[in-house]
Amino acid sequence: MRKITLQNIKQIIKKMYFCRKNNAMYHFVRNCITTILAIFVTFCVSCGHQAKKTIITGEAQGTYYAITYFDSQNRDFSKEIDSLLSDFDQTASLWVGGSLIRKINDNTDSVINDIFYEILEKSLRVNRKTNGYFDCTVGKIVNAWGFGFRQGTSLDSATVDSLRQYIAQPVEISLHDGKRILHKANPETELDFNAIAQGYSVDMLAAFLDSKGIGNYLIDVGGEVIAKGCKPDGGKWIVGVEKPAENQSEERSIDIRVTLDNQSIVTSGNYRKFYEKDGVKYSHTINPITGYPVNHSLLSVSIIADSAWKADAFATAFMAMGLEKSLEYIKKDKEIKAVYFIYNENGEYKTLATEEFKKHIVNQ
Repeated sequence: MRKITLQNIKQIIKKMYFCRKNNAMYHFVRNCITTILAIFVTFCVSCGHQAKKTIITGEAQGTYYAITYFDSQNRDFSKEIDSLLSDFDQTASLWVGGSLIRKINDNTDSVINDIFYEILEKSLRVNRKTNGYFDCTVGKIVNAWGFGFRQGTSLDSATVDSLRQYIAQPVEISLHDGKRILHKANPETELDFNAIAQGYSVDMLAAFLDSKGIGNYLIDVGGEVIAKGCKPDGGKWIVGVEKPAENQSEERSIDIRVTLDNQSIVTSGNYRKFYEKDGVKYSHTINPITGYPVNHSLLSVSIIADSAWKADAFATAFMAMGLEKSLEYIKKDKEIKAVYFIYNENGEYKTLATEEFKKHIVNQ
């Protein structure tokens, strides 16, 4: 759309002078100018309103959320946001008793809603693209290892082999009387959306703010971030990537800072989510192909993408793959290009950023 400026209006006024001989044309142009001036004045007045900063914080999905947005109408969306996140937890959270995913896993319900359907479809898509390194059917073995909502323990090879039969089992959806019905090939298969649901909820909140005409915001749910527009001074949003910690109690610190331009960034790492038993450290990232916690040099993966669910899912998949296989995947894929790896090499932290990711790094 062409911008309306005072210079444009002056040019139109000049043309009016030459239209005066044609009375009908003269009145037509005059009416057009009247309309344009009304729009121009309204536009200038609305731009003169200072957009007010609003920050909303709370808890959801077993973590925090913090939302910052700028709104010239100074609206408070805290109740709507709390409601959205509460409804989301009732669908996709394993930590909420009676949630839809818990009912699906317990085989006490099979009718799924739109949110459940979309998360499942996205999960299956990433599963196909990553050749099984991302898999939402790992629920039973994740719990057995002790990283789900149930208390687990270390497992021997026989137990792992017995649980692998529930992974990568077909999950299909059919329509019956206008309802979506989920069918599990193996009734004992349990779904786990933890590696994608948080990202999906970030995108859901972004869609809500978009629907309200909010053009500048930053949403953070448990460290999964999406940014749109810019700050009041016109600068881009800047967020930090956490430096891997030596242990779970170590104070958080920033490794690098990056700019986001209507994008999301998600980091998946093993350095805080693990437990130790008998001197062995067990990572929370389970390799769906082997059934075991990953055991490689990769400490964290950060991905910048156009949506949080995508960054969330692929960051988890890369953590399961390891550094070398992840780099091979990125070379072939056209969708995921901005990736930042932190890994351990002979006891030292090393980093590797793809060329696309480097464009976002803020000079220190």
